[in-house]
Amino acid sequence: MGKQPNLYAFSDIPTLARTLRTYVIQCQNAGFERHGLFKVAVSGGSLPSTLAKALLEPGDGGSEDAVDFAKWEIFFADERAVPLDHADSNYKLLKDELLDKIPKDMGQPKVHPVNVNFLDDVQEMADQYQDALMQSFAAKDSVKLPIFDLLLLGCGPDGHTCSLFPNHELLRETDAWVAPIEDSPKPPAKRITLSLPVVTHGTKIAFVATGAGKKDILKQIFDTEDGRSLPCGLVNEGGAEKVSWFTDNGAVEGVGFPRRGSL
Repeated sequence: MGKQPNLYAFSDIPTLARTLRTYVIQCQNAGFERHGLFKVAVSGGSLPSTLAKALLEPGDGGSEDAVDFAKWEIFFADERAVPLDHADSNYKLLKDELLDKIPKDMGQPKVHPVNVNFLDDVQEMADQYQDALMQSFAAKDSVKLPIFDLLLLGCGPDGHTCSLFPNHELLRETDAWVAPIEDSPKPPAKRITLSLPVVTHGTKIAFVATGAGKKDILKQIFDTEDGRSLPCGLVNEGGAEKVSWFTDNGAVEGVGFPRRGSL
């Protein structure tokens, strides 16, 4: 048995958010120590609102509880081929829930939205986004894969994460950092997504999954052999102990996988 992901369960969202804050700041400070920046990939869904609850609360004033957005570089783990002000845009979601609410004294992050000139050509959109990653991660030397300090992900009711869907051919993509998808089973059909090797190559990978609507899929992911082949299960497998799940009690009701008590 290899090393396993960390599963945390909390009584409610505010309690989850406080621990998520501690975790993200630990990842941030480790990134600052490594390269003076914090490079993070964020997905959509309910994650941005939980992230805002975690990060925009006033800290305790100490350096171990300070968010310094000025040194953050934010990429999108996946994005839909829609204008940046469209209701389906992950950029708009993050902007509305978090970016527009960041107080001036916390600094402003560098954010990398997709190039909307290529909404009709998702292959070109993916290539352009991969170029943006290469400028950030491979500016000084050639690297096989980018290493995010942290990827913040969600889990769909079918076990998908980013825009990596169950049984989809994209799960076998090994070369591209960013891949296009034109047949997403969940609308909108056209999207781009980080590839599975990029996700599992991150220094830390966090899932946020809350609500009783998640309990069936989390039981499948954590407790069954079939679940290991779902996209979230593949991230658990490839990321092992680098992966942490932040859930509430409703989402893990009936899940047999052992929980961890604290970070």
